[in-house]
Amino acid sequence: MSDVPGATVPAETFYEPLGGGRFASTPATAGPWSAGLQHGGPVAGLMGRAFERHEPVPGTRVARVTIEILSPVPVAELDVAVRVVRPGRRVTYLEGELVHEGRPVVRANAWRIMGAPAQLEPVVHAPAPPPRPESTPLFGEWGDLHVRGYLSAMEWRPVRGSFGEPGPGTVWARSRIPLVAGESDTPLVRALTLADSASGVGSEVDLGKWLIINTDMTVALHRDPVGEWLCMDASLDASPGGSALCTATIADGSGEFGRVLQTLLVDERPPA
Repeated sequence: MSDVPGATVPAETFYEPLGGGRFASTPATAGPWSAGLQHGGPVAGLMGRAFERHEPVPGTRVARVTIEILSPVPVAELDVAVRVVRPGRRVTYLEGELVHEGRPVVRANAWRIMGAPAQLEPVVHAPAPPPRPESTPLFGEWGDLHVRGYLSAMEWRPVRGSFGEPGPGTVWARSRIPLVAGESDTPLVRALTLADSASGVGSEVDLGKWLIINTDMTVALHRDPVGEWLCMDASLDASPGGSALCTATIADGSGEFGRVLQTLLVDERPPA
């Protein structure tokens, strides 16, 4: 059962592969502002998948991904391309691009880094995440936001706060569907698909009054997550005459494994 009021899972996958780095976006990719525009989560996951698959080096992993959103990403066919900028045995710098009808809509970059030695003693400062609720409570009022897309394709277990109420938030979540049809999501893809929800989970302004859209997102992981369920703890700061900044930690059942940072535009929402 969906935990978003009045919504069902909109598709069986976020993207259908068409071959040659081309993908058809399904209705499940749609974000809260429009049925025709994608949420950043599937977009980030698609770029992360491309980085992992491009000329992989044994013993290395993608440790940091930055997504630059050049324009709204339509729910349509997209082309994904990746290139190596700085090759290396221990560190590799990659750049990628998401293109719609010949026009770049997203640019991204990533560092792929050699795994640390197994004898390294772990150092983690963040506290253990709260237990995941067993039930699936309904979220608050959604107003005119589009919920029959990404929001319904994810399963949400709020611990603190709500998408419908301003304030910092903590939530456990997992995707109900794979990123790409016929594939199992990798740990990196699972983390990236959730990460762009930070500004929704941690928003401290009224989303019914204010339009908040991130221009970018950086996700840095000191280890790969384990399991489908991930926990995000997020908060947002905003200043008049400035912009907004959202930060989040992401964890699995064993503890925190990464951080999220988003820069956001803040503006008054136009009348419905």
